[in-house]
Amino acid sequence: MKTHTMSGRRAARTFARPVPLLFAAVTLVACASAPLPPTESLSRASAAIETAEQADARRYAGAELEEANRYLTEANRSVEAERMAEADRLARQAQIAAELAIARTEAAKAAAINRDMERGAEALGEELQRQEDQQ
Repeated sequence: MKTHTMSGRRAARTFARPVPLLFAAVTLVACASAPLPPTESLSRASAAIETAEQADARRYAGAELEEANRYLTEANRSVEAERMAEADRLARQAQIAAELAIARTEAAKAAAINRDMERGAEALGEELQRQEDQQ
């Protein structure tokens, strides 16, 4: 019976030795591998900013466009500092700010078109009135 207990202890020691080594190896690998940068979020933010610039957002929504650029700059700095979750959050904020700039730009352009159409309609109405008065 004693031999059985000894061999059980030996087996326990044999299996117990690799466990700390395995744990150390897994921990080392986890620490050594840096998280991946949020390239998809950064790309979407850059594309949204480019779209906003092409839509002339600097003229109509300059503050929002500047905010988007600031967020993207901070996101890139966070990537360099290996703070990937923060970089992802900032990239998403940059995209949202750029999309807001696009929306405000489109709204401002639509409002300008609306004003031009109203002026044209008023001018046409005045011209029709003048023609009626002459007859």
